[in-house]
Amino acid sequence: MDTAWLVGAVAEALNRYFTTQRESVAALGPAYLDATETLRDFVLRGGKRTRPAFAWTGWLGAGGDPDGPQAPAVLQACAALELVQACALIHDDIIDSSRTRRGFPTVHVDFERRHRARGWSGDAGHFGISVGILIGDLALAWADDMVASARLQPAARARFTPVWAAMRTEVLGGQLLDIHGEAGADDSVESAMRINRYKTAAYTIERPLHLGAALADADPALIEAYGAFGTDIGLAFQLRDDLLGVFGDPEVTGKPSGDDLREGKRTVLIAEALRRADRTDPAAAALLRSSLGTDVSAEEVTRLRAVITDLGAVDDVERRIADLTDQGLAALAASSATPAAKERLEAMALAATKRVA
Repeated sequence: MDTAWLVGAVAEALNRYFTTQRESVAALGPAYLDATETLRDFVLRGGKRTRPAFAWTGWLGAGGDPDGPQAPAVLQACAALELVQACALIHDDIIDSSRTRRGFPTVHVDFERRHRARGWSGDAGHFGISVGILIGDLALAWADDMVASARLQPAARARFTPVWAAMRTEVLGGQLLDIHGEAGADDSVESAMRINRYKTAAYTIERPLHLGAALADADPALIEAYGAFGTDIGLAFQLRDDLLGVFGDPEVTGKPSGDDLREGKRTVLIAEALRRADRTDPAAAALLRSSLGTDVSAEEVTRLRAVITDLGAVDDVERRIADLTDQGLAALAASSATPAAKERLEAMALAATKRVA
């Protein structure tokens, strides 16, 4: 499978869908059209198309024919995952009060600035958040509509629908667990791993593979193997994200350095650092807890990075990533997926777990 081809094909499918929606949207007036154009730009502005790629490759690995008559419908259904991702990102940026995403203003900040620049009445920040919530909702609604219009065969659609529903429920539940974890200051590694499992791992790799397998009518053994591989690699993917949230280069990640510290995220990295500090270094534990969720300076971020590293939390997370990756690849190797799909999924897994952005 040509990665560049798939990225382009997913973007083309998304652009085509947005075009079909333009006429009905325009009837509601320029404000709605402007909002949908913002969503379109957000979705089409780069991205690795990770979720559609795993779904498409899962379909191929279960015997899907890329040259067969159902391939266009399957590709469109896979591409709809990017709209679920858009909803999650737009809402996540509001929840986390993030100001930038991929080097651009977040959606709610963009509309906040528009409100202020035009001198409109009311609170600009509240306006931006309100519009951002609605655009995120629209992305999720259109994800469903994009699947519905894909012209999947009835039997394939019947297999696909319950997996799609489970995925949506899991990602929303994971986000809620994340909010509760921050508000309740649950510092446990177990809580952080549970959030990672449902907020990211399930809808990033496990469920996309499951969706592809369902479309191809895969046997239960392959679905189970995909599940094991997807869960392990999805968790490793999020653990890498945890490291990037503290140690990532903002020029590469498109987000401010140390953003996870300012947002007070109870990631596995932070939970492990606190667990170790509570046991061996009370002063470090007190520093971490008093700093999380505050507007720490660049100098303070550097200090906190050193504390987290010295506690051994970074090494622990790297070990977890390596172990999970090895487990996931072993499950894939033992599966009945096609050799070409195994090779591609292994490469995708390594890219996801070793990335720098």
